[in-house]
Amino acid sequence: MRLDEVGRLLTTENITVDMDNYRKLTREHSELEPVVALYRQYQGCLGDLKTAQEMAADPAMREFAEAEVTETKARIEGFEAELQKLLLPRDPNDERNIFLEVRAGTGGDESALFAAELFRMYARYAERKRWQVEIISESPSDLGGYREIIARIIGNGAYSKLKFESGGHRVQRVPVTETQGRIHTSACTVAVMPEADEVGEIVINPSDLRIDTFRASGAGGQHVNKTDSAIRITHLPSGLVVECQDDRSQHKNKARALAVLAARLKDKQTREQQSKEAATRKSLIGSGDRSERIRTYNFPQGRVTDHRINLTLYKIAQLVDGDLDDLVDALAAEHQAELLADLATD
Repeated sequence: MRLDEVGRLLTTENITVDMDNYRKLTREHSELEPVVALYRQYQGCLGDLKTAQEMAADPAMREFAEAEVTETKARIEGFEAELQKLLLPRDPNDERNIFLEVRAGTGGDESALFAAELFRMYARYAERKRWQVEIISESPSDLGGYREIIARIIGNGAYSKLKFESGGHRVQRVPVTETQGRIHTSACTVAVMPEADEVGEIVINPSDLRIDTFRASGAGGQHVNKTDSAIRITHLPSGLVVECQDDRSQHKNKARALAVLAARLKDKQTREQQSKEAATRKSLIGSGDRSERIRTYNFPQGRVTDHRINLTLYKIAQLVDGDLDDLVDALAAEHQAELLADLATD
């Protein structure tokens, strides 16, 4: 059995010498384990069914045995449905850490304030999951919001939980700057990108990079005003630009900026592949199109609506405080249903 083979490989001496291979084996083991456990339960259920059917031949046991057969067949159907889900093609990025980018859009200061609230929402969700949040770069607005904020979220399964958050988020409410009490509509863009493996997954040619250093702005004391510690990296072939000035160390800022660049390049490759596949298969929620409006937060009505799956929840306070499980689980269930439907069609 492959699970046993992977388990043996993980216990061999010097397995961590090749960290890339070690990570792959660890992921494979975590993916196989629940499938094997469920299959063993399924086999046990098949054995129970055979026993119950044999018991039904005894007139004294027939009534009890027939009830047992009915109950066991229902359990078998449940196991078959669960196995089918577990055996669906897995997203290889599901267990990865992520880079989360939130950018203010239309709406000026109110949009920047909403960007800060969205970031806090994801940070609180990460806190509930006991994940670590590490801010890579931030561009504060005058009223305490963010024009842009980029963070790394470190935690097992972070991408699997948040990968459907990419897209346009819209807010409808009376802004703090509004004196007439009128409801305004503002928007932000969220991008969730899986972190690329450190070894070999995304190859970046140094000659394709232009690296500029500059003095960091914002909080940080006198030190940041005297040292060119901030880094701006331009990837010439794609035009992607990444800035990082959060740390006082130029070396650390450069390493972080390169990690974000690798994630953006990986994300770009993924979205290009998805757009090719869209010609034959249109995914409702997996496109990751940044321009697509995916969700509306209506504060006066206390509701949040995800437009992709027509789900409306009247618990806006809990959601913006990071209680996202209902949304996240509904999106994952819809995606599974899409995959199962595609499987049936094929």
